[in-house]
Amino acid sequence: MHRRLLIVLVPLAVLLVTALGVPLSVTVAEREMQETYVDRLNDVGRFASLAETALSSGRSEALQRELARYHDLYGIPVAVIDSSGTVLLGPADAYQEAARDEPALPRIMTAALAGARPEPSGEWAPWDDSALVVAEPVGRDSEVVGAVVTISDLSKTRHRILVRWVQLAGLGLLPLVALVAVAWPVSAWVLRPVRELDAASSRISQGDLTIRADAEAGPAELRRLAESFNTMMDAVENAVQRQRAFVSDASHQLRNPLTSLRLAVESLEPHLRAADSGRQVYDIAVDELKAMQRLLNSLQASARMESIRTASPVELDAVLATRVERWRALTATAGQTLAVDVPPGLRLLEPTGGLGSILDELISNALRLSGARLVEVTARVTDAGDAVVIAVRDDGQGIDAAERDQALRRFWRAPRHQNVTGTGLGLAICADLVGAAGGELRLEDGLPRPSGSGHGFAAVVTLPLVPPG
Repeated sequence: MHRRLLIVLVPLAVLLVTALGVPLSVTVAEREMQETYVDRLNDVGRFASLAETALSSGRSEALQRELARYHDLYGIPVAVIDSSGTVLLGPADAYQEAARDEPALPRIMTAALAGARPEPSGEWAPWDDSALVVAEPVGRDSEVVGAVVTISDLSKTRHRILVRWVQLAGLGLLPLVALVAVAWPVSAWVLRPVRELDAASSRISQGDLTIRADAEAGPAELRRLAESFNTMMDAVENAVQRQRAFVSDASHQLRNPLTSLRLAVESLEPHLRAADSGRQVYDIAVDELKAMQRLLNSLQASARMESIRTASPVELDAVLATRVERWRALTATAGQTLAVDVPPGLRLLEPTGGLGSILDELISNALRLSGARLVEVTARVTDAGDAVVIAVRDDGQGIDAAERDQALRRFWRAPRHQNVTGTGLGLAICADLVGAAGGELRLEDGLPRPSGSGHGFAAVVTLPLVPPG
């Protein structure tokens, strides 16, 4: 945001300086050109007056010497031309050489011999190389007998114009530099509360509700915004804490009555006969009580894990070393096969509660719910090199694409799994914990089924890669 603000301010300042500097530069160049033109005009006016006297009296030696000295002193060829274009006085060779590349000379000569004072030729732009041709008629009205013509090289004039332009550009850069020098710290001061709000929002989105913005720095409007933000977060944190406390307390308070109820129900078992119709009701009651106890345990675990939103680096090899053998034993007991393909040396950010607990839940789902023959655990680094992708795939029944989003919701269970032990909280809690660590849990197609029709189920965990060191 800081850079974007400067990107807006600096071009506006450049446009303002350009809008003022370009007309000023044009005025400076035109003034330099005008001064040069007036100077040449005064020279040819004086020479025309002298030439009129010299031509009428026939005494032109003094004027010839003066024209030669003028050329030697200033390097500007000046000549007296008659009506046929013949050089009467002046350095003829230098004049003809200079006149050879001047396309405006015939027009100016024609106007001067007609008794008029023509407009000056030559451009003031530094990139133009044309000369300045100035002519003055000798004589008046119908008594014009010739013209005095000067052809001036404007390279020095254009150089002065270029120097002035450079000076003006330097002066124009001073306010721009001053603007950037002032705007940088000022905009940083103004935007610091915004950056802190953005950083606080990012931390809050990761689950850290204790973060607060600094309400003591920056403009008054942003300080009020920071105070309102902090007030809002206080209310949100209190509401979340009350919610978690209620879930935890309710689960804990219900545990003892539920345990007592279960003991009371189970104490009835010796008084029931196998053929008695009450046996079926008894079995249903015990199963329901066990399910309620599992639900309370899951709610308490969820409340405990959600109260902590920190993540720490962990070696994936160390996590697998403590669990792979137990996974193999579980799969072997169920008549299934476990395949593990994980490259060594992967270090990633571990979610709250431990990465091993999350993988345990994913493996347990694959064993209990899929009816798979093969469960595969793989890991790889993403193409961008900033995350590790851990996938638990099976070749079992799978989940329809329409049900995958719902599978990450709390207490949701697939219709065919209603009679399977579970609470519907495992995947939802895992997804929350992975998301709080800056990762993602998504559900995909798994391995191809042995029957050749369709695919199994895959739970894919993506977590940030931690560079070694």
